[in-house]
Amino acid sequence: MGHIGDEHGWHLWGHTSLPLPIILYSSERGLSVFSSSRFDHGHKTYGGYALHDGHIVAVNDPDGTDAHHASINEDLTRATWDISITKNVMSLLVSAALLLIIFISVAKAYTRRTGQAPTGLQNLVEPIVLFVRDDVAKSAIGHKYERFLPYLLTAFFFIFLNNLLGLVPIFPGGANLTGNIAVTLVLALLTFIIVTVNGNKHYWHHILAMPGVPGWVLAILTPVEILGMFLKPFVLMIRLFANITAGHIIALSFFSLIFVFGETSAGAGYGVAVGSWAFTVFMMCLELLVAFIQAYVFTFLSAMYIGAAVEEPHHH
Repeated sequence: MGHIGDEHGWHLWGHTSLPLPIILYSSERGLSVFSSSRFDHGHKTYGGYALHDGHIVAVNDPDGTDAHHASINEDLTRATWDISITKNVMSLLVSAALLLIIFISVAKAYTRRTGQAPTGLQNLVEPIVLFVRDDVAKSAIGHKYERFLPYLLTAFFFIFLNNLLGLVPIFPGGANLTGNIAVTLVLALLTFIIVTVNGNKHYWHHILAMPGVPGWVLAILTPVEILGMFLKPFVLMIRLFANITAGHIIALSFFSLIFVFGETSAGAGYGVAVGSWAFTVFMMCLELLVAFIQAYVFTFLSAMYIGAAVEEPHHH
């Protein structure tokens, strides 16, 4: 379950994990910065703080006290700002660095090889860029697509890369960034802001007072259209979060069957292990397809919403 959620350390293998920075601030204790290894996997207190059910709480006990029996200071916990570098934050930084490395190297290759056939990473990236440009941005937005193409490409590759990294069990994979609802919320919010800011008069006229509709109908239709403005990004957020998280939970469930049956007898555990392993491999292959589909769906729906906001009225 630690893989699906967020943690203050990055699990590598066995009992080995990569400690991450803990950054806390409260008016009473000031700024506290230390390594998450000080908590000894949540067993010890340090600096007046402890890990409790994955969350950092303020305690009244001295350093090294058993965290499970520490006295929690509820008031100080509520007044403490936790801006630590968690696993998901670290995964965000790693994926951003990977995207920069990939696209800067591809850009330099185009500069060096102007007019020549693409090679290496160019061969991998160029078809996907052309796909997003021609089959997503152009088809959904129209002639104004170039203005929004940088955002759509960024959203697609960010989601696609992190979907793939979530399937890799070892560092720099092993995080569930796109299965974190806070991340999908921000992505959906960006789409909502772009649509709202770039909406033209034609778009707002259809939202607030659809032409040709009687006034008494507008009293019902206008609130529905306004609600739809907020439901669209909400659906974007939930769809990406739910699909990515569901894939990880299914794989976790298959693995759990081994231990559930293993509690009855070793033979049952080994017998179920073969089927669980096979189903997990099948799900991993399916998740490779889902990783691409969910990046495509998010980008295409964002392009459709943007296209509806910037579409010019048709005169007959």
